[in-house]
Amino acid sequence: MGIDGMLWLSIYREKSDEPVKIPLLDKAKSILKKYENFEDSNRLLPVCSNQKMNTYLKEIANKCEIDIKVTCHIARHTFATTVTLSNGVPIATVSKMLGHAKLSTTQIYANVVERKLRDDMNNLQDTLNRNQISA
Repeated sequence: MGIDGMLWLSIYREKSDEPVKIPLLDKAKSILKKYENFEDSNRLLPVCSNQKMNTYLKEIANKCEIDIKVTCHIARHTFATTVTLSNGVPIATVSKMLGHAKLSTTQIYANVVERKLRDDMNNLQDTLNRNQISA
């Protein structure tokens, strides 16, 4: 529980052993609730190896006819770009959540978001043009 009264995930990063705290979104809370009776004192969720998880992701991708290689790393990249940066989460916040020591590491993900920025600016220009015509 955070000082704000909300649920937070508090962990140490495996690579750096740095502490990190992340407030939980509603979906994460519902997943934790589903596994609230999981009986492992060291884990919140039943987990498998990264290799096994990638195998499961490949099966799901095949069934969904997704033609790209889907891995945990791709999921992390998708979270950084599509879920956070494209929805206005500041890059410094994303960097902290990903556990990057340097902001420049996270900026690699931001290149994908430039397309989103371009689209948003094009939409803004269209709106301004419409407003100018109607004025």
